[in-house]
Amino acid sequence: MEQLNDQAAIPNLNANWVNAKGAWAIHIVLIIALKILFSIIPGIERDTSWTLTNLTYMFGSYLMFHWVRGIPFEFNAGAFDNLNMWEQMDNGDQFTPTKKFLLTVPICLFLASTHYTRYDLTYFTINTLALLGVIVPKLPVSHRLRVSFLSGHPDDRYLDER
Repeated sequence: MEQLNDQAAIPNLNANWVNAKGAWAIHIVLIIALKILFSIIPGIERDTSWTLTNLTYMFGSYLMFHWVRGIPFEFNAGAFDNLNMWEQMDNGDQFTPTKKFLLTVPICLFLASTHYTRYDLTYFTINTLALLGVIVPKLPVSHRLRVSFLSGHPDDRYLDER
């Protein structure tokens, strides 16, 4: 309970920017920029370009929203230290408009990359695994769930119980 009171006392600058104007557009701009970047590299075919775009966006999204915990600012007395950015967004509420958008973008990118790779089984498998790696942590069943071999600090999951 004390943890929740601390979180409500000061606005979270680390996660509030996702609701600002233009925050949604940056995801589309990044995807287009990645696609252009991978398309202009000599020797990379269209199939590989789409898969690399998908993998790069999914990896960056996972790293930003689900891997890194805490905030880079020191004004909140550690109120958000055990939460990743996805858990900090919208005060932890599920299925807000922003979270719906951030859930939809990887799915749409997966569908586009699967279509443009002509449903090749190898690319489909790679793209599906990348999609699952980003979608599963966003589901309500994964809220505040830590997988110890990925999180680095398995003891942190018990901080909420204290």
